[in-house]
Amino acid sequence: MDQTMGNIGKLYLIPTTLGDNEPLEVLPISIKRTIEQIDHYIVENEKTARHFIKKISSKKSQPSLHINVLNKFTEPEMLPTFLDPCFEGFNIGIISEAGCPGIADPGADIVAIAHQKGIQVVPLVGPSSILLALMASGLNGQSFAFNGYLPIEAGERKKSIKRFEKLSRDFDQSQIFIETPYRNNKLLDELIKTLSPHTLVCVACDITLPSEFIATKKAMDWQRTSVDLHKRPTIFTIHA
Repeated sequence: MDQTMGNIGKLYLIPTTLGDNEPLEVLPISIKRTIEQIDHYIVENEKTARHFIKKISSKKSQPSLHINVLNKFTEPEMLPTFLDPCFEGFNIGIISEAGCPGIADPGADIVAIAHQKGIQVVPLVGPSSILLALMASGLNGQSFAFNGYLPIEAGERKKSIKRFEKLSRDFDQSQIFIETPYRNNKLLDELIKTLSPHTLVCVACDITLPSEFIATKKAMDWQRTSVDLHKRPTIFTIHA
């Protein structure tokens, strides 16, 4: 059980795998131990969260789990109530759909509330596609920015690409962003056409999976590279 003997429970940020691989190939054993001790969870998707919990701890009782779902449909006024078990002495785990909770993830809203309520937040070690991509890029890891998604409208997107390129050049800063997986190929094509020929572009795809692909090239060199990123989770990083 996850009760803390009358004390205020803690909020554990529990990383998950970045794809359908064995959890303990990419996660430390401490994740398994933590999950075995917690029955209260806040998750993005209940079905995939239950699947992850079962995969990492097959003996964990599924009927004993108390799960609240946090996604774009969750009413904001409900969020503080998700932490009520902490004041009953129970620990709570946040599980993201992939990677680390709170990073490009709605879990950040719960973490902010936990701090306001005086609940201890415990981040656990696990894979972050953003940091793994930057590590493998060869680009500036001393100064970087994660910018999320670029605008969908073509004109605004082109302006954003040029703006991030200028920021990179002016501040010697790596600029990182993501795209909806089915638009990855289009984004790479737009980067090639919009960026200066010598601007470096790192494409990091399917990180930690058997199909992993990571390469850094000048924008002009990507024109001679054939890679299919369709529906494959990808991180893009540029450096001018």
